[in-house]
Amino acid sequence: EVEKIWIKITSLGLTESRITSDETIQQLFVECRLNNFLAEETPLSLPKPTGGQRIHYNYSTVINVDKEDNHAEREYLKSVLLKPDLPADSLKFTVVSDPPEGEQDLECEDIGFAYVSLKEIFQKQRDIIEQDIDVFDSQDASAVIGKLTVTVEALHALRSVHEECKND
Repeated sequence: EVEKIWIKITSLGLTESRITSDETIQQLFVECRLNNFLAEETPLSLPKPTGGQRIHYNYSTVINVDKEDNHAEREYLKSVLLKPDLPADSLKFTVVSDPPEGEQDLECEDIGFAYVSLKEIFQKQRDIIEQDIDVFDSQDASAVIGKLTVTVEALHALRSVHEECKND
């Protein structure tokens, strides 16, 4: 059985903030990053949701963490489980503003960040299924600008890595 972390980015809703009122922010996509290995992004950028609405990406991706082919990812997961003070123990989701067509002078801009702790999944022995997580403003980490609905199924892979740690 190939061990993997399965990630789904279901939808995004924004609360009233500088983001909703900023006319230059029109299209959004979401990037998901595991430490410095891997960045995946939703193939579509969608029009910014307005008051109370959500935009639906329904995008899923798989990170393989089997011993044979994905050693670096696996070693990283080991360090997540073994080093309690490792700061980067989370999957990081970044909400990115995609400049409108014809606005070449504007660049993609990170507008918000959301996190899922892999260590917490292991500690609670529970995957994250269709859960709303807070999106924090990239310019003010204490301000929540929205909710991202995600699924992160990592428990099986983390248990397997944990077993291997015990046997090392």
